[in-house]
Amino acid sequence: MKKLRLYCIHTTTLVLFLLLTNCSDDNNSNTNTPDPNNELAEEYYSGGKLGTTFNTTPYAYEQPTPAVEESSEMSLQFKYGEAFFENPYLTNTSGMRHGLGPAYVRSSCITCHPGYGHGKRMEQYRSKDYGNGYLLVVTDANDNYISQLTGMPQTQAVAPFLPPIDESGIKIEWLNHTDEYGNQFPDGETYSLIYPEVTIDRSAFNVPMPDYYKVRLEATIGIYGTGLIDAIHDDSIIAEYQRQKSLGYTLNDAKYQPENFIKEVDGTSHPGRYTYGLTRGTLQNGPGANAIWNITNVTRSDRRYHYITEAYAIAMSKNTDIQKALGQTEQEIYDYLMSKELTPEMTDEEYINFMVWHRGLAVPAARNLDDPVVQQGKKKFLEIGCASCHRPSWTTAADDYAGDPMVKGKLPRYPYQKIWPYSDFLQHRLEMVNNIRTGWCRTTPLWGRGLSQKCTGASDHLHDMRARNYTEAIMWHGGDAKFAKQKYRNLSKEDRDALIKFLESI
Repeated sequence: MKKLRLYCIHTTTLVLFLLLTNCSDDNNSNTNTPDPNNELAEEYYSGGKLGTTFNTTPYAYEQPTPAVEESSEMSLQFKYGEAFFENPYLTNTSGMRHGLGPAYVRSSCITCHPGYGHGKRMEQYRSKDYGNGYLLVVTDANDNYISQLTGMPQTQAVAPFLPPIDESGIKIEWLNHTDEYGNQFPDGETYSLIYPEVTIDRSAFNVPMPDYYKVRLEATIGIYGTGLIDAIHDDSIIAEYQRQKSLGYTLNDAKYQPENFIKEVDGTSHPGRYTYGLTRGTLQNGPGANAIWNITNVTRSDRRYHYITEAYAIAMSKNTDIQKALGQTEQEIYDYLMSKELTPEMTDEEYINFMVWHRGLAVPAARNLDDPVVQQGKKKFLEIGCASCHRPSWTTAADDYAGDPMVKGKLPRYPYQKIWPYSDFLQHRLEMVNNIRTGWCRTTPLWGRGLSQKCTGASDHLHDMRARNYTEAIMWHGGDAKFAKQKYRNLSKEDRDALIKFLESI
């Protein structure tokens, strides 16, 4: 599938663009499907027959699924939805993509998700830098979010408002780490490990802060294939949890108790499957449905209020410079910031298009699985226990969950597909220096990651992008995964390299 953008309707321009795209596509895209008689054919379809793209260009993460392409209506909606992901929101009070602010995290989604993949490792926190997918995690001593800030703290604002955090006061320092093996394999090969130390000057906060706070980074994850994850039945997730518990694995048990499931807008409750913290249970009310609102602070009909805290509203309304600039009283400013009846800035149609796009993103097909070295690497991946957490395959259910009434019956579906995400979608402990918030982290799907350098310009790994390659990512693993890590360490260099080549192929 070619990368097509339909951002204007000028016929001559569109025809010329399509011609140019067609001319270049043959040279850059691999559209050959595997031989159906090949025993590996099934696994080449990482997203199943309805969810896999065989595009291997730098646009591989951006392709629509075959389920979308089967419908001319959805294909058009996909392109319009894509525009809302790729283009920045504006501070205008009307017009296309208007309504940014008053405080916001980013002005566009793609800034955080370069090439639709993971964010890049950064030396500085500058939210307008393309590829900076970092979100600040500011917590107290008990790992609870600081209530004066939103869960995704904002570092940008529309004048005359001030951001809750001034970016100039954020500092990222990358420190070297020496592990228990001295950063060396038994055969003498060495590796290096780094991790971020993040601080925020107290003077950078424009809201009152407690005496103690700490800061961590969490990077954005790849968004391709999220609709296929959505199509896995809740019972399958719970069954995998119960299977691993019976084997003695250490899991975040609280996440799998029905009383702690995530309540959705339609009144149903579901176990988490999205985000590092498993804070979202379905895509219909999941990451994208929230992010298009809370990252940009653009309102819509079902969210007619700002993504801010009362502490922020109080601080801004009491600021005399803001009062003077707006010509409004403290009470008027406070009432505006805390209003629950704001005019929707994103139309329902735009939101539906966005969600069709979000659930319609394909997964790149696996590559080179019949290569003897890749097969050797897969064998070692299974032998040393990596698949205990990075479960290779799942089968989706009927995929008939109705979900958010606004998108009910309007999104692409993926019933009964065998998919290969290489994740159990459960939370395990990482046990790393400057650990992720709470110490629990969802197993990251590995599918498509081998194309990250080509699609995003970087190939960093883990929740804060501390690992610059697969080897570093493996050697950072702790908790139950440390046993597989030890076995990886004791492999020959030939087997280690083969395992990495396998990871690059899925």
